[in-house]
Amino acid sequence: MQHRIVVLGAGYAGAVAAGRLAKRLHREDVTITLVNPEPDFVERVRLHQLATGQDLTPRPLREMFAGTGVELRLAEVTAVDVDRKAVTLTAVHRPGREDLGHTDQEHIDLEHADLEYDTLVYALGSGWNDGGVPGVAEHAHELAGRPGALRLRDRLTTLDAGRPVVVVGGGLTGVEAATEIAEARPDLEVALVVRGALGDWLSDKGRAHLRKVVDGLGITVHEHTTVTAVEADRVTTADGTAVPAEVTVWTTGFAVHPIAGATALELTTGGRIAVDETMRSVSHPDVYAIGDAALAMGPGGKPLRMSCASGVPMAWQAADAVAARLTGAKLPHVSIRYYQQCVSLGRREGLIQFVTADDQAVNRALTGRLAARYKELICKGAAWGVANPTVGMPTRRRRVVRQGTESRARARAAA
Repeated sequence: MQHRIVVLGAGYAGAVAAGRLAKRLHREDVTITLVNPEPDFVERVRLHQLATGQDLTPRPLREMFAGTGVELRLAEVTAVDVDRKAVTLTAVHRPGREDLGHTDQEHIDLEHADLEYDTLVYALGSGWNDGGVPGVAEHAHELAGRPGALRLRDRLTTLDAGRPVVVVGGGLTGVEAATEIAEARPDLEVALVVRGALGDWLSDKGRAHLRKVVDGLGITVHEHTTVTAVEADRVTTADGTAVPAEVTVWTTGFAVHPIAGATALELTTGGRIAVDETMRSVSHPDVYAIGDAALAMGPGGKPLRMSCASGVPMAWQAADAVAARLTGAKLPHVSIRYYQQCVSLGRREGLIQFVTADDQAVNRALTGRLAARYKELICKGAAWGVANPTVGMPTRRRRVVRQGTESRARARAAA
């Protein structure tokens, strides 16, 4: 009987894990099923570009995984039963996707289906976090997923010149959204609201360049400001100030997918799945969690941040650990670390902030057009890496060790 591996979510982490597992293991020994509601791979790091009307290259998952042995199931995950080792799926019906330049009506055959597994890789990621602030859910736009980016794009096209747009949140997503909108629509009044100082996580050089670009784009920055309410035409700050906002873009952080919270998996504060250094659940050894869904520790005992920069190496670690345990090979022990933070500041400007292994800014940064080209290469490389997750690794597939055939292998598999 083949060992059934199910991967939930085809974002950066899930797609990379599925492809890497397919290269590590023999098809005769395992089945690998990748579950995702979207038929295309979504480049989340480019959603601010999509929101400003730029066309992104379609990346159909079926084409990306053609010939790999990975089976794609287009479905929503509605429940995970880790005791019964089954996932409940609901069909996704799509009338067409002209917004991507083509139509695709693929869907799973059944309205509801249970998918059983022997090993589960949970990579459902994160979504929008409204922070519980009144009016956000009703009036604000988000960039946590493709549907939200498309809704924001449609809304921006309706705005006349001179109308105010407010981006709330001074992290990477907020900075990229504000600069992209201001560059694409210089006729709008764009403002950025940040809780602390603008770019306070950057080096002196990085902060200075960010300030220069923001000022050059005409973006009004409200520093040390907290938004306490959002209405259809304004945001209200903690001191009672009303900031006009025809459109509000909320980018204050991400919230993990709620499915995990309804399972028996051990979770950390904030709802992320607790894992060990191999990305294996600390409570259920047949479950691995990667990407934004998991809380893994990095250098210095600090949690890895929610990002593509964390999710991809987490996927490598999990896939290699699953393969090692199934084949009796040596478990991988590779420390996940950071090298840089890449920030788009529109299409012509960028910022590459170099960091320590634990993600602290150092006094080195690349700026300007060269940084913009560097960031573009990083984005293209990330998408290419999803389709080619095994570059630089041995391509020889290992055979799964059957139970009872080798005591040493069984011991490793149980580790």
